[in-house]
Amino acid sequence: MENESNIKLTKLASCAGCGAKVGAGVLAQLLGDLRVLRDPNLLVGFDKSDDASVYRVSEDLALVQTVDFFPPIADDPYTFGAIAATNALSDVYAMGGEPKLALNVMAVPRDLPPEAVHELLRGGYEKCYEAGVLITGGHSILDPEPKYGLAVTGFVHPQKVLTNSGARPGDVLLLTKPLGIGVLTTANKAGLLESETLAYANRLMTTLNKAARDAMVKYRVHACTDVTGFGLLGHGTELAQGSGVELHIDTAGLQLIPEALEFARMGLLPEGMYRNRSFAEPHVEPGAVPLEVQDLLYDPQTSGGLLMAVDPADAETLLAELEGSVPAAQRIGTAEAYRGGKRIFLT
Repeated sequence: MENESNIKLTKLASCAGCGAKVGAGVLAQLLGDLRVLRDPNLLVGFDKSDDASVYRVSEDLALVQTVDFFPPIADDPYTFGAIAATNALSDVYAMGGEPKLALNVMAVPRDLPPEAVHELLRGGYEKCYEAGVLITGGHSILDPEPKYGLAVTGFVHPQKVLTNSGARPGDVLLLTKPLGIGVLTTANKAGLLESETLAYANRLMTTLNKAARDAMVKYRVHACTDVTGFGLLGHGTELAQGSGVELHIDTAGLQLIPEALEFARMGLLPEGMYRNRSFAEPHVEPGAVPLEVQDLLYDPQTSGGLLMAVDPADAETLLAELEGSVPAAQRIGTAEAYRGGKRIFLT
């Protein structure tokens, strides 16, 4: 086995990061006829494809719980650990919650050097430390393909839970990170990414959504989801369906990573993009938007930003507060009353 400094973790994985997720449509079918307990204190379950579950403990306290893990998205073990932890914590932020406790979920090859495993865990622990989250244990197994992530518990007030099914007609759509991470990580796996672009991608994927969450809870945000493995249009479709609205997205307002756009023009696209397109495309009216731009809207994002549906009276103030505190504060469109047919309209 190579020494720790020369390990290429992505070479040990068949697919990277959130691109490894089971497709949204397939997942819905797998869960469709399962018998589950009913409990009035379960405020959010899996029926609306939300980011995390929420269980009411008392009148002023609810638990937010989620689990997220995936194969390597970076060759460096420390970076991989930090990205995976950032991504897992994001689900709690998307619900308007504050993460507090976490458990490691890890699979490692038998011959992976202990130094590499230590660095992977150190990346996760340091990102949790930044978030103010305690890692209190976890579970690990041997597996030829490495995987890492967290099971996270957070807290939220029961009346302040943000779901992906609360958007209202007239709401303004805000997004907090640029799009194109899936394409960049695919290019990197092929050895085509410049070091500066790779460093930029890693900075994006290790930026907590904490600042975005801390800003949005001050305002009338009616719905929120983080844009991860199902891409903007996959998660947007779930938000539109859950909320009973349609989304109008102005692609000129989106920040698309230029290098990712160029790779998309070349046809260098992750497998997860095709799964996302298969799920969401029947619900999308693309208009005259170029194909490479559409591809980035279907692109699976690892540790992506928050997509918020904001009361129009608060949208500009929240956008101004987000600017400078998140990687890319973007006003990307509106939610409107559903007229039947397509759920998302691109211009």
